Amino acid sequence: MLEEYIKIFIDPEYPDFIDKYLNTKTMQRLKHITQFCGCDYTKLYNPRFLYTRFDHSLVVAHMTWHFTHDKKETIVALLHDIGTPCFAHCIDFALNDSENQESSEKDITEMIKLDKELLSYLKEDNIKLKDFEHLEQYPILENKSPKLCTDRLDGVLHTCYIWLHTHTLEQIKFIYDHIVVFKNEENQKEIGIIFEEIGEKFVEMVYNYAIELQGNTNKYVMKYIAEIIKLALVKNLITIDDLYIKKEKEIIDVLKENFSSLESFANATSIIKTNDLPSNFYISIDSKKRNTIPLISTADGDKRIIDVSKYARDIYQKIEKYHDTKYAFITTIKTLE
Repeated sequence: MLEEYIKIFIDPEYPDFIDKYLNTKTMQRLKHITQFCGCDYTKLYNPRFLYTRFDHSLVVAHMTWHFTHDKKETIVALLHDIGTPCFAHCIDFALNDSENQESSEKDITEMIKLDKELLSYLKEDNIKLKDFEHLEQYPILENKSPKLCTDRLDGVLHTCYIWLHTHTLEQIKFIYDHIVVFKNEENQKEIGIIFEEIGEKFVEMVYNYAIELQGNTNKYVMKYIAEIIKLALVKNLITIDDLYIKKEKEIIDVLKENFSSLESFANATSIIKTNDLPSNFYISIDSKKRNTIPLISTADGDKRIIDVSKYARDIYQKIEKYHDTKYAFITTIKTLE
């Protein structure tokens, strides 16, 4: 199923220049970092299959090539997540950055410098280290929310298909096949959706994506892993560097040996949501609000769908007003130990 998902985004004119990068140690490391920030290690979620940062990076590179046919931007897209630690944004939670989630990722250029093979390939392709600074210079790949970009697009699509099971491959492909490059309000290139009715279908997907990432189940998973990682660091069971070197499963094995609560976490199938202060280990935290409001084409020009569609406006109002319960906990986890 993974191959079928990735195949949707592969352009007929295949960018074979990316292939040599895939076996570098820098890219191979991403095969051992799960995309869903630890949600693969508990029965609270049931992903269709394992989706890693490597897979995400590959999809984003293919998307970027499809919309730009720009070699440099495609290579930057492939490498955009190489500074991600094990458990990804859970480590932002550990660093008390649950709302921005921008603290844990290492600088891309510093990671590149550690890989001689990667450096040699970049030299062959005439890509400079400075080309990896300020990713916002590549607006098809990266731009500020709520604008749509390839990184954010894959986030929405894979969340709905792989993670939440709300949409099929056919629905994913249908949306993707109706995305093109527009000029936005700032006269910058930005991907958007051709027709209003298709844009509304995409907005439904955005709703699933945004609500789940604001919900207490997701926040519990990320906060639990963050806190247990912090304890492991205090006990000198792991180091900060391990998060950027080791495989997630290697760290999970260490945690299993030292924290009995991990078995309960792994086997949990539901959380208790409440507005009353629990006695168990609980979460009560704000996290980053993820959203995207795409451009669509209209008879009067390209516009944000929120300015055109009442249906879309109603959905975005639901996203804006959404609040889960104040607390959440798992009955079998009293403490982290």
